[in-house]
Amino acid sequence: MFTSQTSSFQDSIDVEERDDFDSEEIAGYSQKIQLNCYYTIYLYQGTRSEASGENVPWNQRRADSTTSQDDFSLTLIDSSLPSEAEPELRTYISRRLSKGALLGGMGNIATVELSIPEEAVGCYCCLLEQERLELDKYVQGLHSSLQTPELQNLETEVRPYLSRWYEESVMHIHRVVQLVQSNISFLLHAALSHTHVEVINSDERTKADVSRFIKAASLQGLSQQDTTTASLCKAISEDTQSDLVIDCSTIPPTLSNTISNRFCDDWIQAFLNAAERCNPFLLRQILENFKLKAIQDMNSLKRFVRQAEMSHYALFRCCQFLQGCGNGDVLLQNARAEHSDLPEACSIITVLEEFLREQSQAQA
Repeated sequence: MFTSQTSSFQDSIDVEERDDFDSEEIAGYSQKIQLNCYYTIYLYQGTRSEASGENVPWNQRRADSTTSQDDFSLTLIDSSLPSEAEPELRTYISRRLSKGALLGGMGNIATVELSIPEEAVGCYCCLLEQERLELDKYVQGLHSSLQTPELQNLETEVRPYLSRWYEESVMHIHRVVQLVQSNISFLLHAALSHTHVEVINSDERTKADVSRFIKAASLQGLSQQDTTTASLCKAISEDTQSDLVIDCSTIPPTLSNTISNRFCDDWIQAFLNAAERCNPFLLRQILENFKLKAIQDMNSLKRFVRQAEMSHYALFRCCQFLQGCGNGDVLLQNARAEHSDLPEACSIITVLEEFLREQSQAQA
């Protein structure tokens, strides 16, 4: 599944390799572009798993749409791409499979060059297995539909399902940003801090969109936190914060019990720019970059805390880091939960929490 874009898509991919971000760069991710969406589905077969008898006629009919390598074959099942572009995509995916660059169940995004009018194409690829990303979960819905002989349900189930992939897996982020506008920072903070979000006086689709946005923006399952740590973070949040409430009875919606920080605020403009230019695919990439930066900062804090147990200078550096990152409240909450069974680390975190409170009071 993929969508065409300008070179700004490559910029958003490249930023994943960065560990330094500033507000101007964040806001600059979103350039005015026009999107076209396509999908393609292939049958992947390893040579060790010979095709069953019922699949032979299908493979024979599709001989001109099959790419074979030494250890696998890739057969076209259906595509909305122009006919001249599909073989190029098949060659690209075959090359990635040959290099072991496509892991089962783990989707990835890259730019590809195809014979279509657009300058560049952002391509999401997934070899169906276990669920990971939002798009991975969506393509998992194909499993039951792909079990019928010779795909007799191609017209009734598979093709309609694939045609909705962009609306279902990408557009919900755009709808949420359009709904809350500059208040998006409150949702980002709620996702990072494990704060429950309640949507009232709205339809079911809006509630589902917000729920999926919060899940997509959270770090659970992506950082090094285990289930116990995530539960502790949630418990800490429930003790200190009230639910974030979004009341959709007004236009724009009214948000109650809002909490944000400088880190989340710095990402507002990037989301608004991408939403204004109708670029929901880039919105998804910005969200992933937001999470990546949060994880990088969390790992940095954990490293500083370990060093601070043996060095007062490291403790000073830790205070400077928290003061500069703009996300100290969230990072310390997660650090306290993760180090709950380490008394010395908890003592360091307590000192850091007091430091942030003093800084906040001084600024007030």
